[in-house]
Amino acid sequence: MKAMIDLRSDTVTRPTKGMLDAMMSAPVGDDVFGEDPTVIALEQRLAKMFGKEAGLFCPSGTMTNQIAIRLHTVPGQEVICHKEAHVYKYEGGGIMVNSLCSVKLVDGNRGRLKAADLPHLINNPEDVHLPVSKLVCLEDTANRGGGAIYDVDEIAKIAAMCEQLGLTLHLDGARVFNAMVETGADTINYGKHFATISICLSKGLGTPVGSVLLGSKEQIKAARRIRKVLGGGMRQAGILAAAGLYALDHHVDRLKEDHRRAKVLGAAMQELPFVTEVYPVDTNIVVAVVDEKMPLNNLIDRLKEKGVIAVPFGPQMLRMVTHLDVNDQHLDLVLEAIRSLK
Repeated sequence: MKAMIDLRSDTVTRPTKGMLDAMMSAPVGDDVFGEDPTVIALEQRLAKMFGKEAGLFCPSGTMTNQIAIRLHTVPGQEVICHKEAHVYKYEGGGIMVNSLCSVKLVDGNRGRLKAADLPHLINNPEDVHLPVSKLVCLEDTANRGGGAIYDVDEIAKIAAMCEQLGLTLHLDGARVFNAMVETGADTINYGKHFATISICLSKGLGTPVGSVLLGSKEQIKAARRIRKVLGGGMRQAGILAAAGLYALDHHVDRLKEDHRRAKVLGAAMQELPFVTEVYPVDTNIVVAVVDEKMPLNNLIDRLKEKGVIAVPFGPQMLRMVTHLDVNDQHLDLVLEAIRSLK
């Protein structure tokens, strides 16, 4: 059987040998009782890194986002986010199901909001016909924007505007380390702008499972109860948390390699005559828009025949993501496959 190069997502990675060794040797306890030392170490390390008081280890980024939304809102309030935001588009309607909140969907450049738009987006709190605008969610990097990075100065402006307008600011930081290594931003200075931050470990960092929600001690105490309600309590979870600690030590700086390869991949896609646009490649995500004369499923099938797996990303849109399991040899094979399509 032909070996496949899987570019569907950076979630498809397998743990490295070093990561597996760390997992198998991790000291563990019962995390629901707050007694798993490895989970505690991971939570504390990430909280300190982003200038927060505490963290909460969860099975997924969807859960950490949904816990945060429920934490910051009451039923009937409104969440403001980009129309392509993960919290809205890919979390199973969780905002409505878990928090009973309305959503205001906003347009913006490649998945990003602007501070100047916020005053025009909030509802009049005196108008009983409208939900009370309460929470703003940003996504950095923006998946649907092709891995677009927020400018840190713009985040500071958004945070200041939220404070002025009485809004709370949450970060879906599923790929925040991709942004950090590219911009060189100070994580503490970056983190201070958000009430809560969701950090995903199973994307670019290459762990098999896990995300951490960061916030104040009071927020994380309340979040722990919400996690229990959602069924997210895990027992000897240190086996999984150890993978996160290993990734923080070994897999952050190497994200630049993923970005380098993605840029090469994006340039190759741009050369294809039936590709009308390739989004700017800022990090590890390549999004190509394909001419209607080339049926998208046909293109995906042709790539698969050549050993490359990509994923549809909307009408006539294709996504490929570089990651831990894609090296330069794999990249050469992918480039060969792409160029053969000319």
